[in-house]
Amino acid sequence: MKRPTDVPRKHKDGEHDHKSDDHSHSHSDFLGANTELIFALSSGALLAIGYGLEKVPVARGDWLPTACYIAAYFFGGFFTVREAIENLRKRRFEIDTLMLVAAAGAAALGAFAEGALLLFLFSLGHALEHYAMGRAKRAIEALSELAPPVATVKRGGGTHQIPVEELVVGDLVIVKSNERLPADGFVIEGVSSVNQAPVTGESIPVDKSPVRDAAAARARPDSIDATSRVFAGTINGSGAIEVEVTRRSSESALAKVIKMVSEAEAQKSPTQRFTEKFERVFVPAVLALSIALLFSWVIIDEPFRDSFYRSMAVLVAASPCALAIATPSAVLSGVARAARGGVLVKGGGPLENLGSLTAIAFDKTGTLTEGRPRITDIVPSSLISEQQLLKSTVAVERLSDHPLAEAIVRDGMERLKSEPLPTVTDMRSLTGRGVTAIVEGHPIWIGKAEMFGTDGIPQLSKATLSEVRRLRENGRTTMVVRQGEIELGVIGLMDTPRSSARPALQQLREIGIKRMIMISGDNQIVADAIARDVGLDEAWGDLMPDDKVTSIKALRKEAKVAMVGDGVNDAPAMASATVGIAMGAAGSDVALETADVALMADDLRHLPFAVGLSRQTRSIILQNVFVSLGVVAILIPATIGGLAIGAAVAVHEGSTLLVVGNALRLLAYRTPKVSST
Repeated sequence: MKRPTDVPRKHKDGEHDHKSDDHSHSHSDFLGANTELIFALSSGALLAIGYGLEKVPVARGDWLPTACYIAAYFFGGFFTVREAIENLRKRRFEIDTLMLVAAAGAAALGAFAEGALLLFLFSLGHALEHYAMGRAKRAIEALSELAPPVATVKRGGGTHQIPVEELVVGDLVIVKSNERLPADGFVIEGVSSVNQAPVTGESIPVDKSPVRDAAAARARPDSIDATSRVFAGTINGSGAIEVEVTRRSSESALAKVIKMVSEAEAQKSPTQRFTEKFERVFVPAVLALSIALLFSWVIIDEPFRDSFYRSMAVLVAASPCALAIATPSAVLSGVARAARGGVLVKGGGPLENLGSLTAIAFDKTGTLTEGRPRITDIVPSSLISEQQLLKSTVAVERLSDHPLAEAIVRDGMERLKSEPLPTVTDMRSLTGRGVTAIVEGHPIWIGKAEMFGTDGIPQLSKATLSEVRRLRENGRTTMVVRQGEIELGVIGLMDTPRSSARPALQQLREIGIKRMIMISGDNQIVADAIARDVGLDEAWGDLMPDDKVTSIKALRKEAKVAMVGDGVNDAPAMASATVGIAMGAAGSDVALETADVALMADDLRHLPFAVGLSRQTRSIILQNVFVSLGVVAILIPATIGGLAIGAAVAVHEGSTLLVVGNALRLLAYRTPKVSST
């Protein structure tokens, strides 16, 4: 039985194709992709002609009907013989061999018509199964066709059309309106919106604009803002843009997705491992039963011919074709559908485990929140205005490279517009506490409240300390600003929750996730504030990386738990969970490598889709296993009781096609709608 685990991939520069399963065959050969189906139909036509000739009085007893049946044997058994020989060379005695033994047995009894019928139905079932499975494979193969074959690149003072394989890091590529992007990179010039659905699954085009600092983007391509980062295979909107390449075509996010999805099919799920173990015991048991039935004529009064026929019929009925294909077909379809929706699932194991979750732990920064602090509160003293407070603070902080300083400068400049800033000199960092500088001849301190009153820095007034306490109780990080003897005020910052977090968490509850926890290195007050904003009941703060691992291990003792993070700092905790899930993996090599499941877009709304798809996959796998084992359980006693080989084959092959068709339903999976409550 063919296992659906090999997806053809295109390689360059001497790379080789690797099949992930030795059972796989293309079955295209000299007549093209439909060779097996043509052979199966030819077998059926010859079988029908032979049967018709038997009914014609003139032809009765002649050699012509038998010749037609023998020809039907050839066409019906051609591919089955090839697979059986290959399996026997590898010392594997599998289902294809059982079919040939049964057909040969029928021929030995002179029942050429029934043997031809057996091979016709078996080959037709195989051909239709391969055709159906090809649909799932094409959903994956289509990914490789997303990137354009050529790119317009600026070189040598002019523009040239070159194959995308020849692009190198640093090339400047021109992408016109409605063109597909040829490579991963960042926007240098132009403004447009890009349809990223082919890679990240985002349904709405994303606005793109040039990076602020091209040198910084080149130095740290993984940290490029989403508004400037672009991916190969995505579709440009109405504006022309110029993109600097950050990855070669073979290293793009799209190329990695294609590679990992192909490899994922070889990763067996728990159910698949169980069915394979079952087959290893079941097939020898079937052979033993068939051999025993050969001698039933010794016990009951019947000719050897009848005992032999019954033995062959049982051999056919008990062959677990449907069981062999039940799980791989569902896994293949599930992985393909996930990839099309912007979710990379690395194999059948994570796919099944994802659907069995009852708890999910979320990292705070960059997962439930934007990962970028923003100014939320500006509280000036009674002596100055909000604008004056911002001017002094921004003037100093723009000389610092601290993440909070970057947030103050970014948001402060937006509020100040083009107002001139005061002159700053002698800026020094007070590690872990804040900064100090001279602003227009006066010393200024900006930092934590605890910095004041130590090392000669004047103490804060009770009013300012009270304001700091109030802001902190609401989850804000506070920066106090003092210039000379005057307290200028307090600025509150907060890593704001993602707009998608609350609806995504609500949808997870509706599809059956019973417990969701936020784990964070921030203090408990900040963690509680963010948890309230996104709708979580549990928040664990003040956790170091080792504490996160300990927390996940403790949760895993109580339930199957996933850890959702950025794939970098959270890698140890993700590895300790039942399933590790990385956010925004399209822009991060580390996230793609470390996670079991990668959400290509930086969007939590893809998580309910992934969990829901996995649950549907688990359900279909169980349905398929039930059907395949149920049919075998019915057919074995039925054939022992006298059911003909032809009828057994028809039911047997019908069940195989049924489980494949059931699995293909996953390709049309849609996320259930969130309720309006």
